[in-house]
Amino acid sequence: MTTTLIPQEEQAPYEELDYRESDGIKVSLLWSRTDESLLVALFDARTGESFELPVEPRRALDAFRHPFAFAASGNLVPERSWDQVAVEQALDELERQTLSFL
Repeated sequence: MTTTLIPQEEQAPYEELDYRESDGIKVSLLWSRTDESLLVALFDARTGESFELPVEPRRALDAFRHPFAFAASGNLVPERSWDQVAVEQALDELERQTLSFL
């Protein structure tokens, strides 16, 4: 059974391409059957906060793997505000990962 963050009544036009969950944060990568757009949906079970990110195909995996960093870059379609500390931590982690590749 596929887990998704989109309510059942809104799922019809969406196909879940990937899903992950870690430390209470649930992330789905969704593809719209109607307009072929991509969307990353995030839900933080600890705070009840959520947001959606419409993403370009070439950036979809980056947004799926690092949704807080991607949201901080200004590509956010908010449902509710998110925890600024979590965003800063995600950006710090992204920077550490980037530096480890150099």
